[in-house]
Amino acid sequence: MTDMKHAPDTPDVLDAPGALEALYEPDASHTSDASHAPDAFGLVTQDAPDTLDEAPVTDDRDPARILTAMVDHVLGLAGTWTGWDGRPIPADDRIYTPHKAIRRVADHMVDHLAEMEARLVGEETQPDHWHASATTTGSDLAPFTEADLDEARSRLVRLARIWANRLNALTPDQLDRSPGKGWTFRQLAFHLEGSAYYADSVGDLSAAGAPASRQDRTSKP
Repeated sequence: MTDMKHAPDTPDVLDAPGALEALYEPDASHTSDASHAPDAFGLVTQDAPDTLDEAPVTDDRDPARILTAMVDHVLGLAGTWTGWDGRPIPADDRIYTPHKAIRRVADHMVDHLAEMEARLVGEETQPDHWHASATTTGSDLAPFTEADLDEARSRLVRLARIWANRLNALTPDQLDRSPGKGWTFRQLAFHLEGSAYYADSVGDLSAAGAPASRQDRTSKP
């Protein structure tokens, strides 16, 4: 996807991906997200779909509504995060925070949107350089305020609207016989539904203590 260049002062926590996670999970062996998420370390893997996990299962739901519903779900949880106590929350082989969850949902949506737009105009998709969820940055650890919640709403609602407008403009043939290499655009939309995982990993923090929704969180996208 978009080739993002990282500035030299990118605030990676403890200067190494996974270092902070090791502090919270000293016995965890940190494995790549790639075994769970086809694009966790960049969409370059989309150019070799035979190496990916199974293609997303689709059904008769409107793919545009899937994206808007996912964002509604994420923002519903984010509305409970302004009282977060600052402690990262372990989930599988990673840790998550409110800012990190919003970052990953937005990056995931941008990643596949760039892929779809490139394929529609016949361009090669470009690998991204997201740090993804393997790294927890200094900004991920910042307090999540009402202003941050407003920013998240503006960012994710607009991204969902862009996705919905684009998907609604496609013909059924374009959705299911999509140009270029990779999953069909319908499959991409169903795959992005799994972005709720990041928010579910933080959970519902409206009650003091453990996040209420963690036990029912979606599988890793």
